[in-house]
Amino acid sequence: MTTDLYATLGVSRDASPEEIKRAYRKLARQLHPDVNPDTATQDRFKEVTRAYDVLSDQRKREMYDLGGDPLSASGAGAGFGQGFSFTDIMDAFFAQSGGNRGPRPRARRGQDALVRIQLDLAEAAFGVTRELKVDTAVTCSLCTGVGTSPGTDVSTCTTCRGRGEISHVQRSFLGEVRTMRPCPTCRGFGTVIPDPCSECSGDGRVRARRAVQVDVPAGVDSGNRLQLSGEGEVGPGGGPAGDLYVEIDVAHHLVFTRHGDDLLATITVPMTAAALGTRVELPTLEADVADNSSSSVERSIPIVIEPGTQSGEQLIVRGRGVPRLHGTGRGDVVTTIVVETPARLDSEQAELLHQLAVLRGEENPTGSVERPKGVFDRFKGAFGGR
Repeated sequence: MTTDLYATLGVSRDASPEEIKRAYRKLARQLHPDVNPDTATQDRFKEVTRAYDVLSDQRKREMYDLGGDPLSASGAGAGFGQGFSFTDIMDAFFAQSGGNRGPRPRARRGQDALVRIQLDLAEAAFGVTRELKVDTAVTCSLCTGVGTSPGTDVSTCTTCRGRGEISHVQRSFLGEVRTMRPCPTCRGFGTVIPDPCSECSGDGRVRARRAVQVDVPAGVDSGNRLQLSGEGEVGPGGGPAGDLYVEIDVAHHLVFTRHGDDLLATITVPMTAAALGTRVELPTLEADVADNSSSSVERSIPIVIEPGTQSGEQLIVRGRGVPRLHGTGRGDVVTTIVVETPARLDSEQAELLHQLAVLRGEENPTGSVERPKGVFDRFKGAFGGR
């Protein structure tokens, strides 16, 4: 061969395989036909690829250094050459800086896990600590995650010699296209376990039930998720655990309905109580979580219903709702008054109501119907029209 292949790549004759590879990657990025399609650059790219094909192969390099022509038998001296490496060109464009391919690690991060818990409304409002029983993958105690039987170790894969991948050569119009594939023997790890652990069968983890303490903050609601870092599935090979997500489901309450940070309640009173006024003791949410012997907790809120209160009116107690999640203050308690009209009256009750109607001039009530205002009516009202 008349061409100096070392000079073609711009390396010294004693360059290491890594230096040769780096030089080829640099030139391939500059000379690839997709980047520089002109004929002269393509010819230069073919020369660089042919030089790398020889110098990256130890047997061909030795033959070249001794003065032989390692490409003479293939008859591909004018083209890409025998052993054209498609993988190496892909590396030149897409491989990350310093990111050489190699065996993948056995220890990998585990998956995240999800559990759901149901809380009472008071527990969700004021926070609670729960102990959960979860079934997840944990590190094998016999092999401590290594996957081998006690006293043994992993061994280098004889198929790929520890590289984790093997070369696959296929002939094409370009010559021989060489691609790299994960080693089928070691599955890309570069090592094999000749004597797997009897407990985990070489995986480094087993399934087990364990207790996890969850501190639920005040103010959570249905659908909220709490993240417990490192409490999920332990990874293969004793790798780090994923996260555990706890999803909240708040149970129905007999008195209150939650709306954001507010608590909604309905108070039903007789017609006479609404007319004359009354006082109703509304149970507090704090009473649901307080100890029965505790005297410091306010167990009810007095709701004063003024005389003449109409059905549907709302009475608001400020600051007695749900504490705001990751915030300060609390929502409100909003009570809706429902006036109950008696459905059955005896003769004496009916006579008394009739007398009341006469006194109020309501013995022949006709009622009133309000006509919805149209656009023109609202327009006239805005300008004081009649």
